[in-house]
Amino acid sequence: MSKGEQGSPGNVSSFSLVGLVHLLIVYIVWGSTYLAIRIGVREGSGFPPFMMGASRLLAAGCILLIAAALLKQCLKISRKELSILAISGVFLWVGGNGLVMWAEQHADSGYAALLVATAPMWVAVIEAILDRKLPSWLLAGSLLTGFVGLILLSVPVLTDITITDAWSMAALLLAPMCWAIGSVWQRRNQVSVGIVASSGYQQLFGGIGFALVALLSGEPLPNPTAEAWWAWGYLLIFGSLAFTSYIFALRLLPTSVVMTYAYVNPVVAVFLGWLILQEGVTVWTIGGTALVLLGVAGAFYDQKLEKRRTIKCNAVVES
Repeated sequence: MSKGEQGSPGNVSSFSLVGLVHLLIVYIVWGSTYLAIRIGVREGSGFPPFMMGASRLLAAGCILLIAAALLKQCLKISRKELSILAISGVFLWVGGNGLVMWAEQHADSGYAALLVATAPMWVAVIEAILDRKLPSWLLAGSLLTGFVGLILLSVPVLTDITITDAWSMAALLLAPMCWAIGSVWQRRNQVSVGIVASSGYQQLFGGIGFALVALLSGEPLPNPTAEAWWAWGYLLIFGSLAFTSYIFALRLLPTSVVMTYAYVNPVVAVFLGWLILQEGVTVWTIGGTALVLLGVAGAFYDQKLEKRRTIKCNAVVES
C-alpha cells in the first residue's frame, strides 16, 4: 500500500466492509489476549513477563517485515520516521502492554482489561493538554465518572491488599497512560511506509525494549509449561498481528467507530476470565464496569463534539 492509499486516521466518513472485518478481529482477539497473558505469565507458568513479551514481539516484528517485503511495501525509512516508530513502539508495547503482562502475574485478566479500558480517557486528556485547551465540562465529568468506576473495581482488592496487589494495581493504572501517549504520538506523527511495515517496525522496537527490561531486571531464562507455550503462540499469531488489523481499521473506518473496541474488549475479557479461569464477578465489578464504560463513552462523545466545533469554526473562517 502506497502512501497515497493509506489516507489518514479519523478522516474516513464511509463504512468499509473490510474495515469492519478488521474491527471485528480487534474486538474478539484483543479481548481474549488478557486471558492468554494471564495463562502465560501466572505463577508456575515458567514464562517471565518481559521475556515472554520480547520473544513474542521480536518474532512478530520479523514476520510482519517479511510480509511487508512480500507485499512489495517499501521498507526503506528515514531516521526521523524510525525514531517516530521506535517511540510509539516502546510506549505502546513496553509501557502499554508490558505493564499489563507484569501485573497479570497476580491480577485477574478481567480486572486488568477494565483498568486498561480507561486509555481513551487519557487520550482525551493528553489531546487537551497538547492543544492547550481546558477540558470541557463533559470531559471533566466523564473523567470523574471513570475514576469512580476504577475505585469501585478496586474495592475487592483494597479490602485485603498486599504489597504485590498494590504494585499490580499501580502498573495497571500506568499502562493505559502509556498506551494513550503512544497512540497520540503515532496519530500526530505519520510515516510514509505501509501499514504492515510500520507495525513490524513498532513491534520490533517493542521487542528490543522488552529484552532490555528483562536483562536489566534480571529475569530468569524461561522454562514454560505446555499451557504457557500455547498462550505465547496465541499472542504471537493473533494478539500481535491483530495490531495490524487495528491500524487497518483506523485507515478504513471513522476513528469514533474504531475506538469502540474500548467498550467491547473489557466485556470479552471479563466473560472469558469468568468462563475459563473462574475469576470472580461481583456487584463491585458490575458497578465499576458500568461507570468506566460510561466515562469512556463520555470522553468519545466530547471528542466528537470538539471535531464538530472545529469544522464549524474553519467553515466560518473560510467564508
